[in-house]
Amino acid sequence: MPSFVIAEKCDGCKGQDKTACMYICPNDLMVLDREIMKATNRDVSQCWECYCCVKICPQQAIDVRGYADFVPMGASCVPLRSSDSIMWTVKFRNGMLKRFKFPIRTTAEGEAVPDGGYTVDQDDLNNQLLFTEPYSVGTAELPALKK
Repeated sequence: MPSFVIAEKCDGCKGQDKTACMYICPNDLMVLDREIMKATNRDVSQCWECYCCVKICPQQAIDVRGYADFVPMGASCVPLRSSDSIMWTVKFRNGMLKRFKFPIRTTAEGEAVPDGGYTVDQDDLNNQLLFTEPYSVGTAELPALKK
């Protein structure tokens, strides 16, 4: 389900040029309406449902209607982000709460190593192996099909 902004909660990230949700959206869908200083999702049909905007919003002003296999009908799922984790709170129709805490990535922006530290052989572009194979799967070589 695509994300939507709860206007009563959104403060436009306190009038900055770019809101947190605009910064994080991989599809550049979140925009700041400068007349009312609130964020909006400009094209919900293009939303990837990645939950990045939901997780980063400092005001918890962005929500999604969850799928039945993720959040049962009538329930809500709200993330609360801290510096080292995200706490997901699921509130069921009967009022019961469940909380799940997950660590967040701690690699600084621009510091991720693309090859993950594995030896990479990029000489043969026709090779059917993936980028870091066979080293990333813990073997010196992978079996090949006979021709």
